Amino acid sequence: MKTIPLLILGLAVTTLAFAQKKPSADATALASANNAFACDLYAQLKDAEGNLFFSPFSVSSALAMAYAGAKGDTAAQMQKALRFPDKNLHASFAELLKHFDDVQRDGSVQLNIANALLPQKGAPLLKDFLALVKQNYGVEITPVDFKHAEPEARARINRWVAEKTHNKIQNIIGAPLDPLTPLVLVNAVYFKGTWKNSFWPVATKEEPFYVWNKQGVKVPLMTQTSSFAYGKQSGSQFIGFPYQGGKMFMLVILPSDKTEAGMMRLEKQLSPKQIEQWRKKAKMQEVEVFLPKFRIEWDSPSLAETLKKLGMQDAFTLGKADFSGMNGKKDLYISDVFQSAYVDVNEEGSEAAAETVIQMASFGIGSEPPPPPPIFRADHPFLFLIQDNATGSILFMGRVVNPAAR
Repeated sequence: MKTIPLLILGLAVTTLAFAQKKPSADATALASANNAFACDLYAQLKDAEGNLFFSPFSVSSALAMAYAGAKGDTAAQMQKALRFPDKNLHASFAELLKHFDDVQRDGSVQLNIANALLPQKGAPLLKDFLALVKQNYGVEITPVDFKHAEPEARARINRWVAEKTHNKIQNIIGAPLDPLTPLVLVNAVYFKGTWKNSFWPVATKEEPFYVWNKQGVKVPLMTQTSSFAYGKQSGSQFIGFPYQGGKMFMLVILPSDKTEAGMMRLEKQLSPKQIEQWRKKAKMQEVEVFLPKFRIEWDSPSLAETLKKLGMQDAFTLGKADFSGMNGKKDLYISDVFQSAYVDVNEEGSEAAAETVIQMASFGIGSEPPPPPPIFRADHPFLFLIQDNATGSILFMGRVVNPAAR
């Protein structure tokens, strides 16, 4: 039986900036579920060397649109692996998207999320599937011709990605697509904000940064003393950097042990429960902060094997995958998933981008002088998360091992 490739593309971009009304219980449950998947995915990716940065929300969103067409065991495995709630999934995604749109309405941050569906002209996609993704994910539906005009179709996708990510992700699809591709789904997230407490550029100085088992490298280390949500526990310190408007923040977790063993212990603790504990334990106080400027450009290896390890075997298996909810036939399967990501953190804030590609084929006063403020000196590897304050949704997460590396 011939194969028909299907490409689903999810991408996310953000520039970094703690509240607004919380979404419903269903949407909050989805945010928690997505965070659980984020930690599962991080656990699979952490063994790679060096810096790490990706958007779990982008992966979840892109796969949710694919899940909309899954049936039987394929759907059951995807639901379990992706930690999707038992009910109201797509309506909950719609509510989260509406919430994120509300986050940026006052102009304090930019948080734009867009979805696109580019089917092969004449592809027999079911009306119910198209209606579902359009209603809940607000997709832009644009038929293209992969069969007879693949370069133009690919260029159109690349232009859409570049536009939605403010040119942070360009030429996302470099190699030609299979002419039998029936569909490309794209999720794009762009977030840009400025710190509520910006760093003064004149205070930034070249300072050593400890890199595992190597001599320290010199990096621009930003500094300020101001009020932040800060806390510490055995083995780590953590601090929240809010963005203008108080709706988004970046949580940075710094192990006390500067060696690789310290980071490994910290990464083993990473879970939705632990992240929530860090957020709750962090109390507003004056802190002397040192944080490196950094920029990470990260391309994932294939995420297919990673997702299989999480339990999504059938979706990638010819003859077992059932995405008949898309076209009424059992001739589609996911052939690959990958992501590229970008983040830039500086004195004003930060900017980041990520895209996820899913390729399918058929078959957070006394008399005595006060004590000095605690010091948060991130001069060695650390973890960081970019989150929505109201729901705790993790839009981006990563690890800085060497700020001087790209």
